Amino acid sequence: MAKKKLQQQLEEAQQRLLRLRLELGGQIGAKRIGPPLCVVFEGWDASGKGGAIKRLTAPIDPRHVRVSQFAAPTYDEKRHHFLWRFWPKLPGWGGMAVFDRSWYGRVLVERVEGFATEEQWRRAYDEIVEFERTLTAEGMIMVKFWLDVSPEEQLRRFEDRAADPLRAWKLTDEDWRNRDKRPAYEKAVKEMLGRTNHKNAPWHVIPGDDKHYARLAVVEAVCEAIEKRQPL
Repeated sequence: MAKKKLQQQLEEAQQRLLRLRLELGGQIGAKRIGPPLCVVFEGWDASGKGGAIKRLTAPIDPRHVRVSQFAAPTYDEKRHHFLWRFWPKLPGWGGMAVFDRSWYGRVLVERVEGFATEEQWRRAYDEIVEFERTLTAEGMIMVKFWLDVSPEEQLRRFEDRAADPLRAWKLTDEDWRNRDKRPAYEKAVKEMLGRTNHKNAPWHVIPGDDKHYARLAVVEAVCEAIEKRQPL
């Protein structure tokens, strides 16, 4: 689809999302707050998570959405169960949160890099599914995205970042190391998607080589999830 057409559809989807978000927050419509909305982003390095999050939140008043980014756990966070640090960032009724990476780090980077024992990351699949079932049973709308990108497109984006002084900070030595371990990560991703895909919080795998398509697909998927759970 032409870039201009994709942009037009994205703007229409963003307006649709804005209306739905205001309804969930009780600002318009029945003036009742709706269920919490949590959007989780995972994906390859340079797969376009940041750009998708930017387009998802662009039409929404900053007071009505919270974006949280998760990196390696701190020393104090490691003293607790791995899910502990995510609880304070979860949205309440009428709220919306966007997670740039999440509890899935336990079965991805912590698994591949050896930061979690095999017993810990194998146990985590059931812990994560039960965690998500607990939240969705209480009414939460949870939308999970895996942004996929081909090795060739990822390399092109890495090289573009390296050549741009204003974006070079996004590219780290760790990104290159992770790329070298892609086969191990692919194995972990495949198992993660298979074992943590459940009806209350299914995975949406978004092909990310075309950023414009991916951004549209993300916004539309969130709209559809809200409409499925929240009558208009």
